[in-house]
Amino acid sequence: MIQWSSSKRGLVLGTILTGCTFVGFSSQGMAQSKPIIYQLVPRLFGNKQSQNIPYGSIQQNGVGKFADINDKALDGIKDLSVSHVWYTGVIAHASLTDYTAFGIPADDADVVKGLAGSPYAIRDYYDVDPDLALNVNHRMQEFEALIKRTHDKGMKVIIDFVPNHVARSYHSLVKPKGVKDFGADDDQTKSFSPDNDYYYVPGKDFVVPPKQEEVNPLTALEDGKFKESPAKATGNNVFSAAPSKDDWYETVKLNYGLDYGNGEKEYFNPSPGVWLKMKAILSYWAGKGVDGFRCDMAEMVPVAFWEWVIPELKKEYPELIFIGEAYNPAVYHTYLTKGHFDYLYDKVGLYDGLKKLIRNEPEANVQEVSKVWQVQTAGFGNHMLSFLENHDEERIASAGFAGDAIHGIPAMVVSATLSAGPVMLYFGQEVGEPGKGLEGFGKEDNRTTIFDYWGVPEHQKWMNNGAFDAALLDSKQQELRHFYKDLMQISANSEAITKGEILEIPLNENRVYAFLRYTKGQRLLIVANFDRNKVLERNLEIPDSVLKNEEIKNAKDLLSKHKVENTSQSLYLKILPGTAQIIEF
Repeated sequence: MIQWSSSKRGLVLGTILTGCTFVGFSSQGMAQSKPIIYQLVPRLFGNKQSQNIPYGSIQQNGVGKFADINDKALDGIKDLSVSHVWYTGVIAHASLTDYTAFGIPADDADVVKGLAGSPYAIRDYYDVDPDLALNVNHRMQEFEALIKRTHDKGMKVIIDFVPNHVARSYHSLVKPKGVKDFGADDDQTKSFSPDNDYYYVPGKDFVVPPKQEEVNPLTALEDGKFKESPAKATGNNVFSAAPSKDDWYETVKLNYGLDYGNGEKEYFNPSPGVWLKMKAILSYWAGKGVDGFRCDMAEMVPVAFWEWVIPELKKEYPELIFIGEAYNPAVYHTYLTKGHFDYLYDKVGLYDGLKKLIRNEPEANVQEVSKVWQVQTAGFGNHMLSFLENHDEERIASAGFAGDAIHGIPAMVVSATLSAGPVMLYFGQEVGEPGKGLEGFGKEDNRTTIFDYWGVPEHQKWMNNGAFDAALLDSKQQELRHFYKDLMQISANSEAITKGEILEIPLNENRVYAFLRYTKGQRLLIVANFDRNKVLERNLEIPDSVLKNEEIKNAKDLLSKHKVENTSQSLYLKILPGTAQIIEF
């Protein structure tokens, strides 16, 4: 046996004599239960309007409200063993819907994406989206009531924190007394200054990107006359007065003390003004009862900021969780240890590998999933958040992804059971929402738009005009939701998954992934057959290192509730194409 260990993270990697690869994590310091996160966009979630017109207005296409996420809706979410609800698009962002009657200045179509606008172009960090309120003047109270309803159902609240950039129209109308807006004291004659909140292009005016090629209802509003002088740097690190239409041109980059024009020289002492402003913003929302933050593009912000701000926030709110959107595996360890994030996205690795298998791509191989554990997330896999859908990714059931939600079942089982880290669902995923339709700015891109007013048809069948009784779902959708309900219950509550070790089982099959999760109190064999045509049928001997001289008894598949044939040391597997089993023995 060859073995390597790291006491720092409780990691043990070894090659066992049986030929299996062993990866184990200590549970010391980890939460006992596995977080199940449900992401929803309130603007879309509660929208009962069934008429969807491309580029439709809020009056034409409708909009969901905070109040639509009522007790019945939350009961339905809770039924999926959800521990945290991520409300996406809560904070006020740039939009083309007119709220000037309520003292909210109009935004300019030249720098807004879609009629509803991007939830990631924040217009006021201290306000909530007026679209989501029944009474615009009471919009904050309505969100606070949603926080209370969520807490009353035993679930926690996550919202987006967008630290890297703000809308070009940023101006807080409701900021607390004594708080200054970003850029209020900037020296705009300097491209960079440690004392500035923004980066500038001195002497040059902002150049509005060329209009989109197709003509649409927003074309008449996009007159190219938006004024910004001098130009500010664009959110995706474009330090030019003229970003392209493919850039994040609706946003401006915030200055965390990095001089990009001078080799990213750091000016972190004293703490930059943006650091202090952002800490105040996080404290503001935590004070309202928000339990955690999904931090947009966290790796675009220097890790030194996170190293400082997360511990500072947790001094006052020790139960807060921070989830970082990060796509560079080379920095995962740094952002988890030095940066103090609780969890990071497992996108570049687990998601990407599983997507190839779901899509039945010729080169897809379960070894890509194995590599995530053996190399990429070695030592911190329990701090990676897994998912198959979110607002950025294609819907499984979309024509451009898998074409049918059922093809995601094996991958969802792996995603939900491979670690003790969180697993996330995106609203509508559990009923096979395909993200179909030319919504507007969102286009026909296999996703559910975040830029446009839109109804989400398959989700609306579960919602059933506010009854939230699933009465309009067909039998296939009912079965799919039942699968998600069972899987999430197993994932959230099984000791072997939340605290157990993992032992990969090599089957010499490119499209079948198998592994054991086990503790002293529970043993599970998870087998996922990604092959759409081939039945996996064989006897599988369980290693002595897991059995510990005991005999196999009472084997059953927790998903189907069916008994699994066995001998004293082996299980008889019959895994149908495109299915998975979680066998307890």
